[in-house]
Amino acid sequence: MNLRPLSDKVIVTSSTKEETTASGLVLPDTASKERPEQGTVVAVGPGRVDDSGKIIPMSVKVGDKVVFKKYSPDEVKVEDKEYLVLSESDIIAVIE
Repeated sequence: MNLRPLSDKVIVTSSTKEETTASGLVLPDTASKERPEQGTVVAVGPGRVDDSGKIIPMSVKVGDKVVFKKYSPDEVKVEDKEYLVLSESDIIAVIE
């Protein structure tokens, strides 16, 4: 991957999957528009800079599975693979 996030940005691969009802109907991901998304962190920036110029380290790391706000990430395509770029503050939780 040739993306290096800056500041407090995180690069994630989405793990959104289609859901199937008990009767076998496949629901596309657009059916759950208001739900947060899940993904895996593939790169993190160095952290945000506070008012005194000190870098505050990131609280997530590469490999973390995270839940993030549905409409916050920017989509980026590199070498035929899609990535999501979002701020650390848009991450709701880390799945443990």
